[in-house]
Order: sequence, then structure tokens, then C-alpha cells
Amino acid sequence: MRSGPPTPTLPLNGGGADETATIIPPPPVSERGGVRGRACALLAGLALLIAAPLAHAQTAAPATAVAPQMIAVLQGLDKTTARVTTFDAPVGRSVKFGSLVITARACNKQPPEEAPNTSAFLQIDDTRSSSGSSARAERVFSGWMFAESPSLSALEHPVYDVTLLDCKTATGSAPK
Repeated sequence: MRSGPPTPTLPLNGGGADETATIIPPPPVSERGGVRGRACALLAGLALLIAAPLAHAQTAAPATAVAPQMIAVLQGLDKTTARVTTFDAPVGRSVKFGSLVITARACNKQPPEEAPNTSAFLQIDDTRSSSGSSARAERVFSGWMFAESPSLSALEHPVYDVTLLDCKTATGSAPK
């Protein structure tokens, strides 16, 4: 172990007092192997000094980045009146269509340059009152619906049909 001045440290970008990088001085020339060894040690030290702040910057997520609110665009058919209604279901929030309560849990849409494949995970509850008593919810559908293949995973209900048309962001544009 060598004696001498204390080992200097550098604070990392954005780090507190406890986040520092220690600068390790190179060993004496007799232990390194001459000028070539000194050049390699210098390059390795520079690489560490450059990599430490970059690694710290990659792990810190920006606090201002907010994911856009996704919205499933659904179409409902009331079979008794033959009325077709298009409505939006924001992800994570419930919407009502007739006696159905529809909650979109996820909504995915491929970018325009890829093959279309829009899908949404929906949970649909029927709140019709049974035999005149208080309304109680019964889960009638829970699964993925696909806009390009509506019959692949469809709601089977005697009064209502619900299909997925599209996914969009809260601003109205397609997700990126």
C-alpha cells in the first residue's frame, strides 16, 4: 500500500454527496510496463470517468415524461332497438353502455408502418337487476378483443354486442 496524498474523488452528475467516483492513481512506472502501460492506464481511467456519469444518467428517469392516456374506441349494438353507438373507453376507467359496465385495462395499436393489429383487454360486467331485486354486477366478458378480427374473441350477450374499433391517445391521435 502506498502512502501519500489522499485519494481524490469526483461527484457523479446529479448525485448527492454519497455518489462519487474515486480516482485511482496509476501505479509507479516500474510496475506498469513503461510508456505503453501508462497510455493504457490513462485510456482506461478516461473511459471510467466518461462511463460513470452516462450510466447514472441512463438509470435516472425524467420526472416530466408522462405517458399519454390511451383510449379504446368501441362500438356497441343494442339488439332490441338496432341502435349502433360508438363510444370511448379510457384505459383504467369504466364506461356504461346500456346495462353493461365496460372497463378497458389495456389498449395496443401497431405503428402505421407495421401490419395493423389493434387490441384491447376489456372487462365487461352486466348490471341488469335480476328478478326485480337490487342490481348486481355479473362478469360477462374478460379478455382481449381485436379490431381486425372481431369474431375471434367476442362478447356473447343476448341484448348487446360490443366490438373494438381502434385505440387512440387522449389527444385524438394514434399512439406512437
